[in-house]
Amino acid sequence: MARTILLPIDLGNPTAPAAALNEALKLLDPEGTLHVVAVLPDYGYAQVSGFFRQGYEQEALKALGKALSAWVADNVPEGVAVHPHVLHGTIYDEILRAAGKLEVDLIVIGAHRPEFSDYLLGPNAARVVRHARQSVYVVRN
Repeated sequence: MARTILLPIDLGNPTAPAAALNEALKLLDPEGTLHVVAVLPDYGYAQVSGFFRQGYEQEALKALGKALSAWVADNVPEGVAVHPHVLHGTIYDEILRAAGKLEVDLIVIGAHRPEFSDYLLGPNAARVVRHARQSVYVVRN
């Protein structure tokens, strides 16, 4: 059993995190801590930010924080020590950074069924698996 687990979730796909959460709860030590993270992707290029109104990014982060807190309250059973975290940047980089900073024992991450394009582009879950210093448990939806 793991004392600390990092569970990255995609709130844009509300049904997807359920399987990963169920597995994380099975693997979590009864006295352990679950860290649930959601990542708001950054603009990528500075030129892109010009297409958004001023303050949009902060509003999006605040809205993501509220949505994440609501998801945690609705889905994580009472009695589980859980901490929601909103991150901002490149998804896989932020997951790896959080895993190191929080000193988690295990990352439990959901992944969709592989498609041909995934083998060429490399999804976030695959990058986390390749570069994480912690063990990674991949849950297929």
